[in-house]
Amino acid sequence: MNVGGPGVMLLGAVVAGLACVLLGFLLRAAGVATPWVLAALTWSLVVIGLVTLVPAHGAPGWIAAEEAQTACSWDYGGPAPEGFWIFSGGQRMLNTALFVPAGFLLAIATVRRGRAWLALPGLALLVGYSALIERIQLELTRLDRACDVTDVVDNATGALIGFGAGVLVAAVLGLGARVTRR
Repeated sequence: MNVGGPGVMLLGAVVAGLACVLLGFLLRAAGVATPWVLAALTWSLVVIGLVTLVPAHGAPGWIAAEEAQTACSWDYGGPAPEGFWIFSGGQRMLNTALFVPAGFLLAIATVRRGRAWLALPGLALLVGYSALIERIQLELTRLDRACDVTDVVDNATGALIGFGAGVLVAAVLGLGARVTRR
């Protein structure tokens, strides 16, 4: 049975979205500050996992040991092709764009909750999440994905861009350390 492709990713995103709506209600009922931002951040992280770990075209089948990648590529620019299976732009653009929402939501959550000191560990966790995904791609060669340091750099860049945009939006909207339930 082949499992993968854009349809599986989209179905997973919808199911995760419904679960995160429930999470938002539960967090709100528990009195947690910014429950919807935290639920959206959770959804963003799940979608990142789906897009990066679900096989792009279904299960590729058996991959011979001599063809399997044995180490992550440290060749910046990496083995990835310029085009990607869902967007006409390059894979590097997608890798960057994929982490922008998580960085944005992290900024809103930390600034709004008055916990800006969590921003740096939060960004480090996003970079760690990217590195973990690359490690999983290396270990599970059946995913037919390439482990590449370029992806981690691009993901970190997206998280930083999103974080910067989130800080700007928080400043413009005057969110500051105000804690409200919405």
